[in-house]
Amino acid sequence: MTRDNSAQTSTNHTTGTAATPSAAVPRRSILLLLTALSVLPVNIYLPALPNIAAAFQADFALVNLSIAGYAIVNALTEIVAGAMSDRYGRRPVALVAVSIFIVASVGCALAPNIGIFLMFRVMQAAIAACFCVALVVIKETAGERQAANRIGYAAMGWAIAPMLGPTFGGVLNEMFGWRAIFVALALFGAAILAISMRELKETSGHMSKPRGNYFASYGQLLGSARFWAYTLCMACSTGTLYIFLGGASLAVGGSLGGSSAKLRLLMGLVPAGFILGSYLAARFTGRSLGTTLVIARVSTCTGLLPGLALSISGVTHVLAFFGPCMFIGIGNGLTFPAANLGVMSVRANLAGTAAGLAAAMSIAGGALIASIAGLFLREEGAVSTLFLMLLTSASLALSAAIFAALADRRLAGRLPLGEPAESG
Repeated sequence: MTRDNSAQTSTNHTTGTAATPSAAVPRRSILLLLTALSVLPVNIYLPALPNIAAAFQADFALVNLSIAGYAIVNALTEIVAGAMSDRYGRRPVALVAVSIFIVASVGCALAPNIGIFLMFRVMQAAIAACFCVALVVIKETAGERQAANRIGYAAMGWAIAPMLGPTFGGVLNEMFGWRAIFVALALFGAAILAISMRELKETSGHMSKPRGNYFASYGQLLGSARFWAYTLCMACSTGTLYIFLGGASLAVGGSLGGSSAKLRLLMGLVPAGFILGSYLAARFTGRSLGTTLVIARVSTCTGLLPGLALSISGVTHVLAFFGPCMFIGIGNGLTFPAANLGVMSVRANLAGTAAGLAAAMSIAGGALIASIAGLFLREEGAVSTLFLMLLTSASLALSAAIFAALADRRLAGRLPLGEPAESG
């Protein structure tokens, strides 16, 4: 990996001083709405999948492709949209993404067959662009310390939307039919578009535009040790969450008497922990990003260790499982603001590219880790095996966090006092 030499002009990595924004600071509410909208469509329609299959007289497996197709396009959108926002601005990318989402939602609601439905469903993934745009806007309109606070606030919407989405979608499906879900998404998108046109200002005017093609920009980031450290920390943290989501029902589902309602309620402790961690992130704004990451990952490992010990000793109470797992959410809530700020600080003029690329790599890396862990989770009630997999992924995230902290300290040591930090 090469050493980066581009000056970080938007923040002082050592002191956390703010950049001078080129426009008025957007209201927190619009950034919260944009992050929430970027994840709400992922699962809001899941309760209606059987009805959609019946309406189109299609095989359920074919309808289920709307999940995988959406996920793939979602990741590609984040990669491309982040880079486009560096070249063309944050505001136009966000407005175009929301506009495409509205058209796609209407298309899903009016789709006459499964083919048209799947096409528009994949188009809905354009809304993923709003995720990285919101993060970069926060970074460019606040100093490092204040940005961590604001990203933590926006992350609450990112966590709450998927929690409430399936319930809201289920109610609409039962009362008005599955098409009402997509009508509601279109209306929600239209409302956010109207607010964004008024409230979302351009923030990239003071930044130099990237030179060269998109691949050159990606190469500059992938050649940075700091970018890899922060991204790997996010990927392993995401992998820990995915392992939990995929293995919880297998590990403890039998002890709940087959009650899916109880399982969903107890699994909600992890998103609740994420919200708590996002709130606590604001309390660590006086620390460096790397230090905050280490604290976040230590909290997850420390919380999971008692769960492993209890499972090995034969304790089978469900709270002995879900209580320690709540620290997955707390650690990830603390990790989210610091890691995203870290990747965006690698090169100031590639903040959008970095945010989008890191998000896509984190999702892909997390899915890979969960897939590998799944090979070892085949027996019902294998709680100790699940905890071992969770701790392995969490420990990898801690290792990446330590590397990020050391890289930041090394970078700060090369700079004269008061000089803007360079990416490294």
